[in-house]
Amino acid sequence: MAAIYIPPQVWSALVEEKHQEIAGNRPTAGARYDESLPVGNHKLQLYSLATPNGQKVAIMLEELLALGVREAEYDAFLIKIGKGEQFSSGFVDVNPNSKIPALVDYSHAEPIKVFESGNILLYLADKFGQLLPRDHAKRTEVLNWLFWLQGSAPYLGGGFGHFYVFAIQKFEYPINRFAMEVKRQLDVLNRQLANRTFIAGDEYSIADIAIWPWYGNLVLGHLYDAAEFLDVQSYQHVQRWARLIAERPAVKRGRIVNRLMGAEWERLAERHCAADIDAVLAKAPK
Repeated sequence: MAAIYIPPQVWSALVEEKHQEIAGNRPTAGARYDESLPVGNHKLQLYSLATPNGQKVAIMLEELLALGVREAEYDAFLIKIGKGEQFSSGFVDVNPNSKIPALVDYSHAEPIKVFESGNILLYLADKFGQLLPRDHAKRTEVLNWLFWLQGSAPYLGGGFGHFYVFAIQKFEYPINRFAMEVKRQLDVLNRQLANRTFIAGDEYSIADIAIWPWYGNLVLGHLYDAAEFLDVQSYQHVQRWARLIAERPAVKRGRIVNRLMGAEWERLAERHCAADIDAVLAKAPK
């Protein structure tokens, strides 16, 4: 039987070698070294990695470009979180929370810094008047689901994903606890999608763009290798929706931006023009 853990009166971080590295977890915020962020030629500068949160913004930008919004052209620079690049002084200046993705909009006299993936989607939707209904009731419904995702994804990522995949030791209680919550969330989505084409109704929106990289990737077997464990095939409406979104050209383009893993036609470290993505996708088997 495992020893019972009794919390100390005052918590303190373990003094381990890995905590001394730049990329290691620490209970403090702020920059750990000085380095400016690169800046490309476009007004929009994305600093990211193709995690589910990172995919959201690249997909959003590609959807805007597909709609003919030329002002949505962007440079996407890779932030290697495993090497601690999110703790550079330049990145912390954009996002004090040191989490990807982060966006800088240079189309204003004073550049606007935007962080938190859901807020970046909302910022871009408002800026360009796309993928978010103007009707107050419909807009509210989309935002209901955008904020649902922002509150739910930590259970899938930091909870289930951590204990099921990344934890050094596997423990039954936290895996069961977070698996139960993830399955409840999948049931929420399945019921919502039972009589709707998209998450918030009949219109594709930032709600779909926010939710798909997490729950769409999960049910399609692209996240945590947990499809069988979570019995994702039983969520038929989520499956239908996930496949529908996955076939969108802008989703196929955005999901590979700032990605380091996968086949050569599935990853693009940096994006500076449409041709960068075209060249990668052209390598896919016919």
